[in-house]
Amino acid sequence: MNSLVSVVVVTYNAARFIEEALESVAKQEWDNLELVITDDGSEDDTLKICCNWLEKNDNSKRFSRIEIIESDVNTGVPKNANRGLYAARGEWIKYVAGDDTLKQNSIADDMNFVRSNPEAKVLFSKIELYRDSIVAENMIKTIPVDVFNPNSIMAPGRSADSQYRMLLLHDRINYSPSFFIHRESLLEVGGFDERFRLLEDYPLWLNLTKSGYKLFFMDKVTVNYRRHEESLYKGGSRYIIEPNYFTEEYFRRIYTYPNMPVDVRLSERFKWYASQIFRWKWINRGKTVNRVLMLLLTVYLNPFRYYIFLKKQFRKDLKKNELYN
Repeated sequence: MNSLVSVVVVTYNAARFIEEALESVAKQEWDNLELVITDDGSEDDTLKICCNWLEKNDNSKRFSRIEIIESDVNTGVPKNANRGLYAARGEWIKYVAGDDTLKQNSIADDMNFVRSNPEAKVLFSKIELYRDSIVAENMIKTIPVDVFNPNSIMAPGRSADSQYRMLLLHDRINYSPSFFIHRESLLEVGGFDERFRLLEDYPLWLNLTKSGYKLFFMDKVTVNYRRHEESLYKGGSRYIIEPNYFTEEYFRRIYTYPNMPVDVRLSERFKWYASQIFRWKWINRGKTVNRVLMLLLTVYLNPFRYYIFLKKQFRKDLKKNELYN
């Protein structure tokens, strides 16, 4: 029997795109689906469009169950995602942002992978990145590239412990819209950490790997990710350091610094203080002179970097420790 998959559509002011997202869910090749729409206090017509779409489409046979969850106020992405988690009844969960779409084979491919790999409870795959409209001429690129190279977090043979140590230094996953997870596993680690309103992914990757859940990767494209002016994450190469970095110090004090060796922690703290100059947008622009300045301040003038280098010469075992590479 096909496992029930809960598709949780997480929305906030997604009126321009939500119908396209819902259509992509309805067109999935996997038959046994339930649809949970959780809205985080949208101020536009997102919920109205969702209700109209449900009314004009006969979804009684398409979905085993449909639920719409509303919030009177905007509570942040993690809390909104958790509302979907607690409402879901499927064995597996696929999260979809209200401005993204799924490839028609998305869930079928995910389910075929986890069936063939019973130890896989957390799965990622490739995504296609688009500028505003999801049409061929607006496709920017497919990510990630060369994900199975030996230095990648998804390298063959890498354990959950190894992935955890890599993640302590920084979030290495820029294809999080492809995320597919076993519901009980997500509940076991406490779901999304609601203390960080706009940071739902990175804490979860750390909690999962720290709890022994290896992150698996499937070499297929499953999601269309849209980059547009209203999106929470715009990304791109115009910044040397992503502005979100400067808002995450509280998160690092809780999640990463306490779990690092002292010398690595001091090196990371030095980088943090040295990078504060890049809060000024004109210095943070992706110009060559600014990139040279960043290397000078955060790498070449970092005394702990040289201490770690010398330490590795005498401690050969550190060469296999991801925190020192």
